[in-house]
Amino acid sequence: MKFGMNLLLWSGDPDDSLLPVIEELKAAGFDGVEIPLFNLDVDKWTKYGEKIKAMDLKCTAVTVRNEEDNPISPDAAVRAKGVELNKKTLDCCAALGAETLVGPYHSAIGYFSGAGPTADEWKWGVESMRQVAEYAGDVDVMLGVEALNRFECYLLNVHKDSAKFVREVNHPNCKMMYDTFHSNIEEADMAQAIRDCADVLHHVHISENNRATPGTGHVDFDTNFDALKEVGYDGWMVVEAFGLALPEIAAATKIWRKMFDTELQLAKDGLAFMKQEVAKRW
Repeated sequence: MKFGMNLLLWSGDPDDSLLPVIEELKAAGFDGVEIPLFNLDVDKWTKYGEKIKAMDLKCTAVTVRNEEDNPISPDAAVRAKGVELNKKTLDCCAALGAETLVGPYHSAIGYFSGAGPTADEWKWGVESMRQVAEYAGDVDVMLGVEALNRFECYLLNVHKDSAKFVREVNHPNCKMMYDTFHSNIEEADMAQAIRDCADVLHHVHISENNRATPGTGHVDFDTNFDALKEVGYDGWMVVEAFGLALPEIAAATKIWRKMFDTELQLAKDGLAFMKQEVAKRW
């Protein structure tokens, strides 16, 4: 098992000013950090990756797609733009040294048609992702496709659908991830949700119902950890939490109040919680 911390708690575009925080995360016992890739400057990430590696840390990355580059748009040019930007993000992953790119880059976040996904949208999503997966194979990065709750997207809301989606993409570099926050909203049976995707599960976000410190809210973590142990999961577990550090991130994640003492304390407590739960079972 590898334990990581998503840097969106601090920044949507990490720079050198965040390096002291990353050093503290290393000292706390994290194995790596998850880096948001919205800025697609490959040179920047080459240099940043060298600094992360010098700290003896590994990394993963996270990104999203938007309406103007929606991979399931009825407009072929818009779909092509989504594929192009996902490939550019993979170039940044390769430069950074990120092992896996996770996130809801299968479709536009926060955009809704007013209905569920059509057969065409599903087909376009699979076709778009297959092109991205082929490129991911070329640059040696794994994909971790993420389902989001119904208030954030409409293509993939439950993990069983994510599993179906990546199986249809049918490429060794295309897997999926599981998120305890979204599962807490959408899944009727979290253990079964994990069983349903076990063969294609590559990455896990440990996230509380209020996006604050894992283990302090009402997510049923016992069921989640028990099921992850049952299916033999042994990949990344990454704390994903959000706060008020940056107005644009707070607005995007709908965080309006502070629910923890400091970002670093949340990270340390989240790590201790993950290690405690893993030690009980693995």
